[in-house]
Amino acid sequence: MALMEVKDLVKSFDGKAVLKGINLELSEGQAKVVMGASGCGKSTLLRCLNLLLQPTSGQIIFKGEDITRPGVDIRKVREDIGFVFQHFALYRHLTVEENVTLGLRKLKKMKAKEAVQKASHELERVGMIEHRGKYPAQLSGGQKQRAAIVRALAMDPAVLFLDEPTSALDPEMSREVVTVINKLFLENVTMLCVTHDPFLAKYISDSIIFMDEGMVVAEDIAERLFYDHADERIKHFFMSVIDHR
Repeated sequence: MALMEVKDLVKSFDGKAVLKGINLELSEGQAKVVMGASGCGKSTLLRCLNLLLQPTSGQIIFKGEDITRPGVDIRKVREDIGFVFQHFALYRHLTVEENVTLGLRKLKKMKAKEAVQKASHELERVGMIEHRGKYPAQLSGGQKQRAAIVRALAMDPAVLFLDEPTSALDPEMSREVVTVINKLFLENVTMLCVTHDPFLAKYISDSIIFMDEGMVVAEDIAERLFYDHADERIKHFFMSVIDHR
């Protein structure tokens, strides 16, 4: 059974449908990437899946439960879904370690010592242990994104969502983050990542979901989508993003 199954998901704003009947599955240990042109609904989809946005209709089955039903405990759902934002969303007045331990203490009710130990383990995992005492303003963009990834991982989520994790970074910093996410991919961390970056998509995914105008129009491995797809929309999109890179 899939860890997450999305059935006929629709999201409308002021009567205009942005998501038009999305269907997808994500199994435990899988990593999938969502790609498509700007405005196709990628980030809206991610925000609906962890209920930052309320879907207009359809179902999201997560760990066997319909999380779109009335009365669902949204906070409990979000504790099981790690979310890494495009612009990091770190607390500026807290150190890296404090950013990581905050959720552990407040939501997981860990004792301070245990939370610090957990944070240290996760910071070591992504090569950030030497930056534990720094504030976000003292970090590079790549380090900030790695800290944001650590904060999400420390909560031991069932799935990790990443929304354009490299788009705010220069090429060198982007490679740092790609290396970390690829490591998680090789460790079979369950992930769903929205990106415009074909390099990231290729190295961190089992398959790529291609969206166009609010719909899933294809799902396949990177090589077939990038270089050998019959759909002209898909061919044109990947020719443009790969040439641009």
